[in-house]
Amino acid sequence: MTQADNTRSTNKGKMIQSPVMERVQAILQKEMVREFLAEFISTFVMMVFGLGAVAHMVLRENTLGSYFAVNVGFGFGVTIGVHVAGKVSGAHMNAAVTFTNCALGYLSWKKFPVYVLGQFLGSFLAAAAIYFLFYTIMEFTNGNLTVTGPIATANIFATYLPDHMTLWRGFLDEVFLTGMLQLGIFAITDKRNNSALQGTEGVVIGILVLIIGVSLGMNSGYAINPSRDLPPRFFTFIAGWGTQVFRAKHWWWVPVVAPTLGAYLGGIIYSVFIGWTIPREPQIMENPTEYEDHQLPKTMPHHTTTPSLASVPVPTSNKSSIRPVPPSNDSIRIQQF
Repeated sequence: MTQADNTRSTNKGKMIQSPVMERVQAILQKEMVREFLAEFISTFVMMVFGLGAVAHMVLRENTLGSYFAVNVGFGFGVTIGVHVAGKVSGAHMNAAVTFTNCALGYLSWKKFPVYVLGQFLGSFLAAAAIYFLFYTIMEFTNGNLTVTGPIATANIFATYLPDHMTLWRGFLDEVFLTGMLQLGIFAITDKRNNSALQGTEGVVIGILVLIIGVSLGMNSGYAINPSRDLPPRFFTFIAGWGTQVFRAKHWWWVPVVAPTLGAYLGGIIYSVFIGWTIPREPQIMENPTEYEDHQLPKTMPHHTTTPSLASVPVPTSNKSSIRPVPPSNDSIRIQQF
């Protein structure tokens, strides 16, 4: 084959591949696709670090790992996840957080299934990765994969209620812990409040998860995240642990429902008692004449207030360039750090 033939063949290959690559690139740059991939990868990263820490603790019976190390693994797994996807999707990595943002109007409901699907898929694949990386699970259990007992290993992947807890006490525990998580996230990312410094939000949120674990995690294992618990539980179901992963103390639904309720309540508490009480500063308009049609009627008193949370007096004798800022859904938004 001559050099000219090789050149023509290469150019022909480029002509064939170029439209395909352009089409793929166009698909990847769509907003929904980018957010799906961001949630998928960030959740995968968080879960690999977290579940890996649990595997160390369980398989080496606290000789190469510890409960504190598990909290560090999940906490800083969250930190890395935020750096992976924070500017793309907000790096929720948590279906309860996504639900709360949708319910409070900070995220469109049409994005809810996209975010949750990405989170669930990332979490499921992280569980699969840990299973194959730590295949010593089979040696540790002699091939007997169990949910309870001295050689139980299902707890590497999902949370299970300890003997000292009842189902409804565990439910309330998850509600409270996830409420604290969501309240803390809103506080950390609220630019109108004492928010974390730009670029440090991931570290601070990771520390928040770490603190919840070391101070409040004993009772229920602090799932605080449906995306952290349900997909790995389903993986263990199909990987050999069987239906017992759903039957043990009938716990499986609690890490799905309770964190969702808790995050919503925590978001409401922050929004009402903190977010709504922060005075809004006036905004200076560059060209106030553009808003002439929106000026208050001149028949109103000299000092007139609007029904917004914070009011600014507006003199009617002239068209002032100072206008009250209406409430914005972006005030405590977590979607973009």
